[in-house]
Amino acid sequence: MSKHGFGQMYRRLSSKLLDLVVTPHVLGEVPAEPTPSAASEVSHSPKIVCYVLQNYSRSNALVVDSETRRLHLKPALDPLHVAEHQEKASVLFLQHHDERNLLNPPPHAFPPRLLRLIEVLEKYPDADIQLVPVTVLWGRAPDKEDSWVKLLFTDTWATPSKIKQLVNIGLHGRQSYLEFHESQSLRQLVEYAKTHYPNLSPATYIISTLNDFLDRQREVVLGPDLSDRRNVMESLIKARDVQDAIRRESIRSKISMLEAESRAIGYLNEIVSDYSHSAVRFADMALTRLWTQLYDGVEVHNFSTVRELAKDYEIIYTPCHRSHIDYLLLSYVIYKRGLMVPYIAAGDNLNLPFVGQLLRGGGAFFIRRSFRGNGLYTSVFKEYLYSILSRNTPLEYFIEGGRSRTGRLLPPKTGMLAMTIHGHLRGRAKPIVFLPTYIGYERLMEGSTYVGEMQGNPKEAESVLGILKTLRKIERIFGKVHVNFGEPVFLDDMLKAHNADQIKIEKNDDPLPNEVSQAINSSAHAILENINRAVVINPVSLLSLILLATPKHTLDEELCIKQLDAYRNLMAQQPYDERSQVTSLSGKEIIAYGLKLKLIKRVQHALGDIIAIEDNQAVLLTYFRNNILHAFVLPSLVASLVEHNGKVSRKDLHNVIRTLYPFLQAELFLKWSRDALITEIDRYVDALTASGVIEIDQDGDLVSLAPNSEEHNQLVILAAPVKQSLERYYMTLALIAQRGSGNISAKQVEDLSHLLGQRLSVLYEFNSPEFFDKALFQSFLKVLTQQGYIKTNSEGAIEFDRNFSNMAEGAKLVLDEATLQMLQHITTFSDEELKSALEAMASQQAKRRLKRKKK
Repeated sequence: MSKHGFGQMYRRLSSKLLDLVVTPHVLGEVPAEPTPSAASEVSHSPKIVCYVLQNYSRSNALVVDSETRRLHLKPALDPLHVAEHQEKASVLFLQHHDERNLLNPPPHAFPPRLLRLIEVLEKYPDADIQLVPVTVLWGRAPDKEDSWVKLLFTDTWATPSKIKQLVNIGLHGRQSYLEFHESQSLRQLVEYAKTHYPNLSPATYIISTLNDFLDRQREVVLGPDLSDRRNVMESLIKARDVQDAIRRESIRSKISMLEAESRAIGYLNEIVSDYSHSAVRFADMALTRLWTQLYDGVEVHNFSTVRELAKDYEIIYTPCHRSHIDYLLLSYVIYKRGLMVPYIAAGDNLNLPFVGQLLRGGGAFFIRRSFRGNGLYTSVFKEYLYSILSRNTPLEYFIEGGRSRTGRLLPPKTGMLAMTIHGHLRGRAKPIVFLPTYIGYERLMEGSTYVGEMQGNPKEAESVLGILKTLRKIERIFGKVHVNFGEPVFLDDMLKAHNADQIKIEKNDDPLPNEVSQAINSSAHAILENINRAVVINPVSLLSLILLATPKHTLDEELCIKQLDAYRNLMAQQPYDERSQVTSLSGKEIIAYGLKLKLIKRVQHALGDIIAIEDNQAVLLTYFRNNILHAFVLPSLVASLVEHNGKVSRKDLHNVIRTLYPFLQAELFLKWSRDALITEIDRYVDALTASGVIEIDQDGDLVSLAPNSEEHNQLVILAAPVKQSLERYYMTLALIAQRGSGNISAKQVEDLSHLLGQRLSVLYEFNSPEFFDKALFQSFLKVLTQQGYIKTNSEGAIEFDRNFSNMAEGAKLVLDEATLQMLQHITTFSDEELKSALEAMASQQAKRRLKRKKK
């Protein structure tokens, strides 16, 4: 048998043996055909493909060959022909392997095959070769330097020995990962090297370029080359800024340097992550069971954005915060798609026995809710965050700070954001991109506790026992979970917009210049707006929006189906954003889905079945309605104005909405600028006209249809979602106006609005949590001040003029007379009643604070 024939037989046998134990997961897009170079397109010559692997490995070459054959690509181990020249295989190893000189390889040895291919291109000017870089990984754990088990059994940045590679194949055959990258023209690389680097040989430039490219791809999946937790802590405690902070703590607290350093080490122990591949694998298996047994699966949208950004940017994942599961869900989604699990900033309330260690193993590091005034803790934490950023490790934190209890986005807490940007300005590594992420559930584990907390019950402290109780009570019907990656926010763009891109910070306790603070606030709001842009309108949120808009939370089934279809069509024709998603289910299928989840019920009737919200579910469904309220608020406002007035001119419509818009924008983090608003209003007017819900008369005015018509009923339901916001606004306006200019403080208005909201909610058939959400009243007062309607005098009292009174009068255009009278009535206080109410509230707050301290 010839040497060539024996080689082919050896290859086939080896390939079959590998196929028995190796099932690689192919990441990213599979190249259907390499993109030809300009030269080959002109000459119409066949595309010649050569796969590029970074390190010499026969097993890797066999795996690539097997996958190329399975995917019907050019086989990697088939001969490579260029004109009259032939190579034995279509694989190129950047790291040269010389069997004759294994013990002492030359320091800058070039791969002979690369040199030969470059010579061939010189000889044949019309020929070209498409180089397809390929990443092959066996397991994905970062290196743990003090663990021989990790060094032996996981893929790391070190090139594996033959023995280790055999172990890799045996242990990680089912966890191997392979990714084909975009092809590159060898001829173009050679020409570029000759033009731009005339002092280098083309081979030097090509090897360097492809090595750098494959290193970046490797880092995207493995993460940077990390040391173990102990070594990280040792390096941090020796850092200049931490040593300075220890010295200051020693002087301030009148303790020895040793004691101060001991405190710093204690803080590090409290904070630092302990990333473990075994913990991640355990979580992977456990969460796979959770999503398949408890939920109907996880739907992920726009992940291609993440994969593309991960190559060149330090990614900071900034999801909305709806549930404790958010931490696990996002890491699971990222891990399953072949990227490195991010390090997660978790509240120290989750640092529980066993649970805390599991979270820490999955990349969580813990942060206190507040550390104002503790200079040593601040310095230690900032240094740790800076070390993470310096190593280009992806991060994740919640821009809202805590979980939303109402389903709306909370105002941003900019502490972590500020420290991230502070660290970046100390020493830029990769450019930073924030990745807003929308997470939407169809049922919540914590749902039953949220409403109680909003009504004034103290927040439940996290505990292992509490988690077990929650899990025991779970009804195993939770629908689907949706994860949608939004439009990225690039930090460099934000810094440049505020003239802060050239600012350099030297130490971790240096203050932030005003320009940077402005960039931080702009970034925070852009992140929240982009989370809402990525809204997923799922069946539960759509049902909630419609049924909660009816007086008794019931609707004729046929009308309910039509309303669901109308809402879906509206969002399909006029989507809130190009990244938003709308359920593909029809109105009839959505009702069947709601019945399956036991959120609604069908009441049978001879004249037609009625769909009603299931008993005790109405309050919880406000949460899911609020998840998508921002997407419908503008058409709802248009519908409200037309339905309430019967007829309204386009000019009046524009003016009223422009007046109200800043308040709705601040509350719901709406994406439109004031300048773009008129165009958006007209788009929704056209859509509602086309659907027959409103009409345009001969004067161009907007007109509602006959009160008893089906179209008018649809208009009433569409008008309802925005009304609760408008009622809250008017309640606060009436309260300020009733007390008179200069007679009530902002704090008193917030407290009284909260009390009145609780009282107002009783007038509904269920308690709507947003009526007594203090954050919404604070936001409203802030915008009133920004718009110049009110100001605070030197004594802290609110002052206003005729503009404020005129605005309050304008409420008659959006609210009916009965609602206005009711709001006017409940906001009328005598001085004695006001004093009594505020004292009662202060007493309640004091009792709650005392109760928390005892815990």
